[in-house]
Amino acid sequence: MSTESPRISGMNSPEDVSAALRGTGYLPDEGIATAAFLAGRMRRPLLCEGEPGTGKTALAHALSAAHGVELIRLQCHEGIDASQALYEWDFPRQLLHLRTLEAAADGGLDAEAAEASLYTSRFLLARPLLRALRETPCVLLVDEIDRADDEFEAFLLEILSDYTVTIPEFGVVAAAEPPLVVLTSNRTREIHDALKRRCLYHWLEHPDPEREVSILRSRVPELDRRLAEQVAGAVRRMRSLELLKPPGVAESIDWASALLALGRTELDTETAARTLGAVLKYREDAQRVHAAGGLLDFES
Repeated sequence: MSTESPRISGMNSPEDVSAALRGTGYLPDEGIATAAFLAGRMRRPLLCEGEPGTGKTALAHALSAAHGVELIRLQCHEGIDASQALYEWDFPRQLLHLRTLEAAADGGLDAEAAEASLYTSRFLLARPLLRALRETPCVLLVDEIDRADDEFEAFLLEILSDYTVTIPEFGVVAAAEPPLVVLTSNRTREIHDALKRRCLYHWLEHPDPEREVSILRSRVPELDRRLAEQVAGAVRRMRSLELLKPPGVAESIDWASALLALGRTELDTETAARTLGAVLKYREDAQRVHAAGGLLDFES
């Protein structure tokens, strides 16, 4: 039996995936394209780690657009549990339903039938994981898994092992087709080996200058090459400093857009200093950049 997923129909190589992603405006390097292709072909989750702003979340969005399927996102946070990620029962509606049955039965309510009617799809609140199992094909984004705790990580591993879940009052829900799963981590803590073994892995670096210029001109079409090169070069120099939050590609795009909004066609020292708020989000980082001596000097 073929192991190919219908999801990747027409994408028979990393080059095909790269072309499809580029068609959405996401410009992958060879490593990203290969990892995304293998995740689809092998039906394995793809764990993407890297610094914030390297395009991990954007990759999931681009994959959903490239495959023409829905993106279902689970945003992880400290304290997230199964009920927030998988399902809950709509207790207020169940209670109203039960009262309606009691009023209609006028004392002759069949308790067993009433109880069974409470646990149907009508009252099931599907959270992202359950939605992904029921609404495939889709792309499931589990964003910032490193923010969740160990217990949730173990729970997620169980779901991703066979893409089924048993709801005691409802029954078994199994995905007709495994969703394409992308997990992201900013590596604020180490992900356990058990989950990593279940996934394919890719570390995303900040793009090299030429690729960042291409990304900027793709996302900000009005940007000319000279200004794109200046922005990419300045951001790259900032990333070499010990900043609290080095700027990512999103900040590069914001900076370029801000400069265009000011009518600039070239980046000069004064304008760079005045618009740092578009690219740096901590006062201490701005101070380090100003103190770096010549980093924002575009006129020498």
